[in-house]
Amino acid sequence: MNWQLVAFVLYFAVIVGIGVYFYLKTRGGNEKDYFIGGRKMNSWVTALSAQASDMSAWLLMGLPGSIFAAGLGKVWISIGLLIGTYLNWKFVAPRLRRFSQESGDAITIPEYLTNRFLAQSTALQVISALVFLVCFTVYTASSLKACGVLFNIVFGWDVTVTTWAAAGIILFYTFLGGFAAVCWTDFIQGILMLCALLIVPVLALFSLQNTPSAVASAALPEHYFNFLPSGKFDWTSISTILSGLGWGLGYFGMPHILVRFMSIKHASMIKKSRVIAMVWVVLALAAATAVGIIGRMYVPELADGNTEQVFIQMVGRLLPSFIGGLFLSGILAASMSTADSQLLVSASAFASDIYKPIFTKNKVSDRQMMMVSRLVVLIISVIAAFIAINPNSGNIMSLVENAWAGFGSSFGPVIILSLFWRRFNYTGAIAGIIAGAVTDIVWLLFLSAPTGLYEIFPGFAASLIAAIVVANMTARPSKEIEQLFDKAVTAVSQN
Repeated sequence: MNWQLVAFVLYFAVIVGIGVYFYLKTRGGNEKDYFIGGRKMNSWVTALSAQASDMSAWLLMGLPGSIFAAGLGKVWISIGLLIGTYLNWKFVAPRLRRFSQESGDAITIPEYLTNRFLAQSTALQVISALVFLVCFTVYTASSLKACGVLFNIVFGWDVTVTTWAAAGIILFYTFLGGFAAVCWTDFIQGILMLCALLIVPVLALFSLQNTPSAVASAALPEHYFNFLPSGKFDWTSISTILSGLGWGLGYFGMPHILVRFMSIKHASMIKKSRVIAMVWVVLALAAATAVGIIGRMYVPELADGNTEQVFIQMVGRLLPSFIGGLFLSGILAASMSTADSQLLVSASAFASDIYKPIFTKNKVSDRQMMMVSRLVVLIISVIAAFIAINPNSGNIMSLVENAWAGFGSSFGPVIILSLFWRRFNYTGAIAGIIAGAVTDIVWLLFLSAPTGLYEIFPGFAASLIAAIVVANMTARPSKEIEQLFDKAVTAVSQN
């Protein structure tokens, strides 16, 4: 019997079972229940689902693969993510929870931004939803690609078939249970991911102690253990450091993470969630870095080009078949925990921010909203699967980089300003989103390669400048908008 396959089947059974459970539990619920769990999530589920949906398969494949190939110079990505995670939980989470509730009990980021400025126009909602759909489709493709690669390596199955199968399973439980099912599956997946990351590099290290010749024979690139990639403080090192730290900027505009802040039951629970999330992130990023460094010595033959397979190969060599299957399910967990969240947020963006206000003039039943949302989930899944199976679509890390930068550049500055600047207005928000998205795309296509600088930096800066300049050049917010801001700030201060 193939015990690895048994482990995968058990994992899938649990995940699908959660979807069925929450479908039966929430059947007949409204869009608030489906998209944001009725704002009933507890501290543990909020924290671990936010981080599991954040990290995706790149935590077990992309990041270790990058460090495997280039060394400690790539650890700046982990440092940037760590800083960004803390700042997001510390400053954005408590305010967004209160602001979204005071802003018409908003359940999506575009709806929050529109309500925050008491806008009658749907322009901001439509622009935001379109950016969501594009970026999330690319992001979901990276998760589906990881599933296909995993099954191809472990079982030798066709990548195309397994990619479509993974899309079908994710689609099934997201269809059924909505946000609650997604959060609880992410909670379980977050625990599984962390266990796998912590145990594998420790076992590999003990194995290397018994075979010191393997360590001695491992060919390492020059400056492999230097935090300056080029070995000196030149533009190559500076651009790599800035690009790595720039990953932290992405958190402030990441919709599938921000919506977790909006879903927690009480704003007073956020502090506990922050502690849980930070412990998880520190352990997970440190362990992923260790997988890359130790893996370079344990499976040095992957340096030929298959560096993103380092975790998979280490598990296959170190662990018994069934346990190894459970740990490799961590990659599935990472992929699915991100894909399901992205599909749900994309569906909510289209249904709540385009279909409902434009096509039905806000006159639509909960049943109709659910049907439209599930149709969008289906369409995005199909497009993402086609991208994933395209051999020219890039590797997992590059797909995540593109989507991450798109969100961080477009929405990061706008979210921060909407929560902390009383003078900020609707026009400034639209200008910030457009400037960030356009700059990000232009930099990616024409300037990223020659400068070596990750596009999130110029994109974030352009969005911030445009938002502030346009807001100051246009009319102040009305007294009602300023009163809404003051009311939300007062509510935050009372926790």
